Amino acid sequence: MIRQIKYFQAVVRCQSFTEAAAECFISQSAISQQIQALEKDLGVQLLYRKGRKFFLTPAGEFFYRKSLVLVNDFERLCAETTRIAKGVEYEITIGYLKHYRGGELQAAIQDFNSQYPEVFINLLSGTHEELYEFLRHSKADLVINDLRRKPSAQYVNYFLAESYLYAELPPNNPLSQLETVTPDDLKNMPIIIISSDSQKYNEELFFREYFGVKSDFIFAENLEEAHLLVSSNKGYFPIEFTSTPQESKIFRYVPIFFNGAQFFRKYFIFWRVESTKKYLEEFAAILKSYFQS
Repeated sequence: MIRQIKYFQAVVRCQSFTEAAAECFISQSAISQQIQALEKDLGVQLLYRKGRKFFLTPAGEFFYRKSLVLVNDFERLCAETTRIAKGVEYEITIGYLKHYRGGELQAAIQDFNSQYPEVFINLLSGTHEELYEFLRHSKADLVINDLRRKPSAQYVNYFLAESYLYAELPPNNPLSQLETVTPDDLKNMPIIIISSDSQKYNEELFFREYFGVKSDFIFAENLEEAHLLVSSNKGYFPIEFTSTPQESKIFRYVPIFFNGAQFFRKYFIFWRVESTKKYLEEFAAILKSYFQS
């Protein structure tokens, strides 16, 4: 009956038997027969037709809402049962940067969960150096990180994307009206960096050496605090995008240039060469597809 319920949910979600059938990889006549069989088993009408359209009956509305909870619980039950049976080999831990703000990771995890529901995912966040330590000491199986040192042969260096640097500024700041800014333009405005206490020195050193930052530093604990500091005009936040950022009423995103070119960083997903864990390369490939799209 679970499969019939999923077909019913697809029809309601798509508002079309044709689209639901395509989504479920069966014929339109087959999905209609499955829903009729479901109604027969329940002894109630779930849908009624009016011309070319169909509508949920009151019983159908109730059944649809409750069935969503039922299927969610069932799928979680199956996934957890499989994980317990197959052991920790089907559990992976992914590390990502504290300042990451894109939707690629979220989309990749959802896609991966759909394809491999038997794999349990843990998440860790950290600065560049903390992620490196997570990987070195096997606290993480995969880490999504920027490249600050020469690639090591101990790790798989799986390229994801180039990310371009922008200064996040409030609209009332005069610098937000510029088409581009340079480190010299920003030298009198504090830079806001997300970092843990133990990594503040390393982060400051990196930004001064690599980006030529000349201003003071303000450290935030997380992304939300960094955005709030920008809103208060306390400083600018160096934020990265893999494509041109969308317009925002809250912030302005001004490209940061140096010697006529926009700053960028390369991002990779790393894992240990000798790792015997399954699914690492599968997850990396899914994540890369979202960065490239």
